[in-house]
Amino acid sequence: MACASGGCGGAGGGCYKDEEEKQVLVSENQNQHHCICLKCKVEESISSSSGDFTSDLCFVCFRSNLFCKFKQSITTNDLISPTDKVLVAFSGGHSSRIALQFVHELQEKAQKNSEASRDKAYPVFGVGVAFIDETNINSLELDKAIQDLRLIVSSLSPPEKELHIMPIGNICSSDPVEGRNMMSELLCNVTDATGKEDLLRYLRMLCLQKIAYDNRYTKLVLGSCTSSIACHIISATVKGQGYSLPADMQYIDARWEIPVVLPLRDCVAQELKMLCCLDSLKTLEVLDGPRAGINGLVSSFIQVLLEENPGRERTIVRTAEKLSPFHFNRLPEESKDSNNSHLPSRWRRRKKQNLKSHDESMPSEFLCPVCFSPLTKSDFESLTMKLGSSDTCSESEIFGSSCCPSCQFQILPKEHSSMEQFYSLLPQPMVARAPRDSMNGDQTWLREQIKDCLLSDGEDGT
Repeated sequence: MACASGGCGGAGGGCYKDEEEKQVLVSENQNQHHCICLKCKVEESISSSSGDFTSDLCFVCFRSNLFCKFKQSITTNDLISPTDKVLVAFSGGHSSRIALQFVHELQEKAQKNSEASRDKAYPVFGVGVAFIDETNINSLELDKAIQDLRLIVSSLSPPEKELHIMPIGNICSSDPVEGRNMMSELLCNVTDATGKEDLLRYLRMLCLQKIAYDNRYTKLVLGSCTSSIACHIISATVKGQGYSLPADMQYIDARWEIPVVLPLRDCVAQELKMLCCLDSLKTLEVLDGPRAGINGLVSSFIQVLLEENPGRERTIVRTAEKLSPFHFNRLPEESKDSNNSHLPSRWRRRKKQNLKSHDESMPSEFLCPVCFSPLTKSDFESLTMKLGSSDTCSESEIFGSSCCPSCQFQILPKEHSSMEQFYSLLPQPMVARAPRDSMNGDQTWLREQIKDCLLSDGEDGT
């Protein structure tokens, strides 16, 4: 563009207005390029329409990217097989909503592939949904939330998905009123806010396991994502659960009777929340309550870190991945073989996990009866010494001694009378985990657990 005054030699004279206009055009081109999807190069990116979330992808590519992470976790780690019956734990939040949606889409695609096959012999895994009612909200809000939950599940059909709703008190008693009262009294015996919240989480898992076992599900899907796992890593470290930490953050957790799988482990909460918003997936926000104690402080701390660097959650998880997982962080080989023996060969081509466990020669661990965390060798030796040196321990004392130090400190009552009451209110599945055989002087359980430490005949230890 030539200067209107003509005093700078025309268009080729290097007028400062030419340079200014050029910079404006370059800036506009850069902004326009920034708004275009980095993958498809066609659609507008999400960042142009959202101020609190930045993505260089359009909605279609963004959704596809999240689903690919989900599907890759399943195929790489063999989380769901065609013969499985999968139970999805639904809490009402964004993560569990996406987990339910993606599992449904995976099932829907498998159903179409089965119907399109020549002999229609390919099996399709079944899906159920479990909701644990542990809310303190009023009955009208709860009824509305349950109604919304039923609509969410029914909208995913076909194939039809069974919905299981279980009050958390039912794990203590089959009578709803008695179970609610027992649960309230049980929690009143826990004075620590962190311990009370953690105990609720452990009881929730017992409920999910009961639903899965009673209805013959083979896998339990949780919506745990990178963000929740990062919070757990920090909080578990603070609580002194560093030894057992690797058990809770793997794709597979087979220490439970019904194996637990985490297909959203590689997705962050911010992405899942944005997908729910963009995809108009309804959640039950009324069920989300604030976290307490250490868990709440860690959650706030992580949020502060994200303000400085949005990638901190992934960094925390990647760092913790260097810890060696346990043997139960993979499915038993016999389970894989039995599930796939009758399937076509292409269904049996599974990718193998490359997990180096803590101790391959030790096929079992002694687990805390409350949180189900593996005990360290020193904690286990202290337990065996205490149980082996006394024949007068009460059931509650044996149970308390069997717990990990974290549960002893934050959950178990310190006074003997309170501990007796606390023990009497515990659900039977939790009580049954303690080594009851040792109460009657039977040392079979002890000898089995410490057999590698015992002297054989003829050895004098010198």
